[in-house]
Amino acid sequence: MARAAAKEYARFALERILFVPAANPPHKSGTSIAAWEDRVRMVELACAGVPEFEVSRIERDANPSYSILTIERLLAAGTGPLAFLIGADAFGEIRTWHRWQDIVRLVEFIVVTRPGSVYNAPSGSVVHELSGLDLPVSSSEIRDQIARGDAGVPIPAPVLRYIRERGLYRSRVS
Repeated sequence: MARAAAKEYARFALERILFVPAANPPHKSGTSIAAWEDRVRMVELACAGVPEFEVSRIERDANPSYSILTIERLLAAGTGPLAFLIGADAFGEIRTWHRWQDIVRLVEFIVVTRPGSVYNAPSGSVVHELSGLDLPVSSSEIRDQIARGDAGVPIPAPVLRYIRERGLYRSRVS
């Protein structure tokens, strides 16, 4: 999603695309999530060679990792204004997030649409739609493919190699 969004870099006047792996995502557990250091390393591998991509470790000790707390940390550190790149499926659930009204107030959203995905933007939110990207599968579908041992997983080769070397997502139940 981010590589596709990077192609639209000028359209959104982005200074950079900051990746912030969540240290302790409150909505995921068990085999659906790799250790934080592994996820940071996978993001670093995926971002290699793209100058406008940067990986942040601001979440290192976050417990739990709520988006609003990360946004507030970034703003306090002088990073901003912020645009939140998010898939339409996740954005459709924004009203279930911790302090979602504050998130809507503090950031603009770049919502990546997927065929068939529908969302209802909260009142007061600033939403820029990014459509027409070829994003056939979600991250959970990718993890399921890895668990099944599928060969054609649509992720960068260095990331897939790292996942296989570390044995990540093997015990994920489909």
